[in-house]
Amino acid sequence: MHLHKYEKWWLVFGVGTLFAFLVILGIGAFHNGTHPNQARNIIDYENVDNHAPFDNPGVHKVEGKDWDYEVVIVASAFNYNPIEIEVPLGSVVKFYATTKDVIHGFEVAQTNINLMLEPGYISEYVTEMNQAGEYLIVCNEYCGIGHANMYSTLKVVDPNATENSQ
Repeated sequence: MHLHKYEKWWLVFGVGTLFAFLVILGIGAFHNGTHPNQARNIIDYENVDNHAPFDNPGVHKVEGKDWDYEVVIVASAFNYNPIEIEVPLGSVVKFYATTKDVIHGFEVAQTNINLMLEPGYISEYVTEMNQAGEYLIVCNEYCGIGHANMYSTLKVVDPNATENSQ
């Protein structure tokens, strides 16, 4: 079989590109390791309810830290605990989240809050809530048959607006 010299060049280029891709992929996956992002803390996922702060999910006011509120979230088969989160406008909030069973996502629509929740790991994120409104929280990692029904709500309320309306 006779190949034209340009066909040989394209074959060498294609095989070389494939080889380079596989080398880069291998270095990224095996040499650098594949670890959850910002997973500094681990937890026994079978006993999440017995470990602080996950034994008391919800919104908690804090003093003496770089943030004003801590929001503790526990995800499990097709729900978030708590179902509704309410924080004041302008507050700095630190989210702590984990899961009891499988990989879940925690994405607050129309914001930059997007966490991957993996069993055994605590995900953390700090942000300033600078726009009032009601935001949908969705699971953006397929977690099973009830995935489409896994949602919650984040309400950012303006304390001045509620005082003026009374």
